[in-house]
Amino acid sequence: MSFDVAAEAYDGFMGRFSAPLAVSFADFARLPAEGRALDVGCGTGALTAVLARRFGETEIAAVDPSESFVAAMTQRFPWADVRHGHAEALPFDDHLFAATLAELVVHFMTDATAGMREMLRVTRPGGVVAACVWDFAGRRAPQRTFFEGLAAVIDDIDDETDRVGASEGELVTLLWDAGCTDVEEAELTVAVEYGDFDEWWASYGHGVAPAGRQLTALSAEDRDRVQEQCARLLGTGPFTIAATAWAARGVVPGQI
Repeated sequence: MSFDVAAEAYDGFMGRFSAPLAVSFADFARLPAEGRALDVGCGTGALTAVLARRFGETEIAAVDPSESFVAAMTQRFPWADVRHGHAEALPFDDHLFAATLAELVVHFMTDATAGMREMLRVTRPGGVVAACVWDFAGRRAPQRTFFEGLAAVIDDIDDETDRVGASEGELVTLLWDAGCTDVEEAELTVAVEYGDFDEWWASYGHGVAPAGRQLTALSAEDRDRVQEQCARLLGTGPFTIAATAWAARGVVPGQI
């Protein structure tokens, strides 16, 4: 899935969660001390920035299917190897990276099994492959209150609970099936503060991700009803939204 939105819109919606999550995710992945690193489905660069600090700016590559995100990434990280492409067919040679990571991406892959195998293909033996996805199935994603408000207004919403990787153990299974060894799983929790309800609500109005797209597709009357439901659930603020992601990491078999 490609996000056809401006980078700034994504930053205001999910970027404020993905930035702190990237730090925890990189810590959990226990990255190699040296080598090159690849950010798969890089979005606007939350994880790319963390990897650059740990591996060095010139050792970073990133790939994303969104043209707008690739353009923004090229400006934000001019020293990185940023490419347009899909996880299921990564535009990189075999065994090139010491670490290949995907933050909040697997559940948007057209074929998550193929995507994970590609991540292993481009990673050297002994290297690390890791991924994380919000716990949508456990109702612990950042959007949980929005989806509750949306479900009170319309039927058959896409709350992302059925997407691959959104439940405990699914990322682990993907890594094992792709060929990883020493696979581990963890829960990663972050918290984001909002000054008031209007600040929180505004982030959903840019049409970003399934939540934003469903909101902008509604009539003005139904959008107002969703807003009222969410305001009832959250209050006027200030408030803090906590969110938890499932993360899994594995090692590519063999030795360098």
